[in-house]
Amino acid sequence: MNNDLNDWIDRFLTEEPPRSKSLVMTIFGDAIVPHGGLAWLGSLIELLAPFGVNDRLLRTSVFRLAQEGWLVSQRDGRRSNYTITPAAVQRFARAYRRVYAPPSVHWHGSWTFVLGTNALSPAERASLRKELLWEGYSVVAPGIAGHPAGNAEALDDLLARLDMRGKVYVVQAAQLPGVQGKPLADLIAEGWDLSEVAAGYERFIDRFAPLRSLLAADLSPQQAFIVRTLLIHAYRRVQLHDPQLPVELLPEPWPGAAAYDLARELYRLTHALAGEHVLATLQREQADIAAAAPAFFERFGGLT
Repeated sequence: MNNDLNDWIDRFLTEEPPRSKSLVMTIFGDAIVPHGGLAWLGSLIELLAPFGVNDRLLRTSVFRLAQEGWLVSQRDGRRSNYTITPAAVQRFARAYRRVYAPPSVHWHGSWTFVLGTNALSPAERASLRKELLWEGYSVVAPGIAGHPAGNAEALDDLLARLDMRGKVYVVQAAQLPGVQGKPLADLIAEGWDLSEVAAGYERFIDRFAPLRSLLAADLSPQQAFIVRTLLIHAYRRVQLHDPQLPVELLPEPWPGAAAYDLARELYRLTHALAGEHVLATLQREQADIAAAAPAFFERFGGLT
């Protein structure tokens, strides 16, 4: 047993205890979805216990996630299981694709703009603004949200989810040749304050860099699972506040690149043993649980 690693885990959980509902989302996305997306309540209780999440907190968390449309519950006698709802599957996939993919978005000189119209109600405008901010867009002018590397598929899914297809204008704009306007790259400074994101990446590096030596020996499957979960939980929290701007428009040096390299290194060191713990725990309630899907091994550029 790696006691130094246990000390690191104890300090982390004391100083930065993860919120139970958010932690359930991390474990579902990182550990349960690769095995089919279903977990019995007893298995969830066992997986969450090392993080200080007791039975009552877990039940409250999954109940709220079900109310919010993320999970759906099924009962079999006195037992119950939880799985991701079909509506939430795409959002999970998109969010975790961001987490595991390298920061390599490039700029081609244009921006994607979403232009609001008077047809939207105040509630619709508020919902659209919230979802666009979550996707990394910035409100660059009243009624106009923009991003220099907008993902068309993600944006179309967002509009469909909000029932706003055909209600807003979506355009791609580039600098007009022959007109001496401000460079479009200057919109970065006007649209985003990247200092908090950069500070978040730096805190992540400071906190997790010591694991490079602590993971060297005597790592148990449960320890590997705890570390992998805390790693992804912390990295996801920073990453999902990152607007995913093109690398050419980021300040130098950008700590997001170093944070990704560290997350990739530690994930590769823990994923196999952590997977053993997850599979063994899930199999205690469901013997025929599926092995990790092939897509799992594509994370962070490929797991060995």
